[in-house]
Amino acid sequence: MDPLTLLAFTVAYAIAVLVPGPGVAAVVARALGGGFKGAFPMVLGILAGDLMYFIFAVFGLAAIATWFAPIFVIVRWGGAAYLLFVAYKFWTARPGAEQMKPRNEAWLKTFLSGFSLTMGNPKTIVFYLAILPTVIPLNQMNAVAFSELTVIVVTVLLLIGCGYAWLASAAREMFRSERALRRLNKTAGAMMATAAGLVVFQH
Repeated sequence: MDPLTLLAFTVAYAIAVLVPGPGVAAVVARALGGGFKGAFPMVLGILAGDLMYFIFAVFGLAAIATWFAPIFVIVRWGGAAYLLFVAYKFWTARPGAEQMKPRNEAWLKTFLSGFSLTMGNPKTIVFYLAILPTVIPLNQMNAVAFSELTVIVVTVLLLIGCGYAWLASAAREMFRSERALRRLNKTAGAMMATAAGLVVFQH
């Protein structure tokens, strides 16, 4: 695929990922509460969801995604419910107890929460099934172009997602007192609850 098209896709995708939404809120909240390691599986889950929508769009499965819209609604509500549960755990965590003990929490649960969040995120759906076809000539797609775009998606999302997680984790490490940790727990819980609300009410 020609360099200008790849550049246009990279810029459009980077903007879409950078703009705060449920995914960013959830990653930041997780990093505030449990550090970078606690947030990284969620970033990977978000990436997996993005790649799935990317495949839908590239292989002309937008119609299938539309037909299965009720399933995505169920996924959205399930993801929101889990995010609310995580928010409650943050809000009620004891300062100094590593918040939610992220290293002991199932890696798969955090990954799936990120995945379900993306699958039910209207911003992601709109980008891949509506905006992407206006940036990329999907009728000219081949194996090389698909590989190039996949590398862009993986690289951009990991850089930005991990960047948000690292910044939030660094802010967390600045606070050591019990009062500061309690405030971080409350902030993380509020942000996670906000992410759940955005998942449910964004259209």
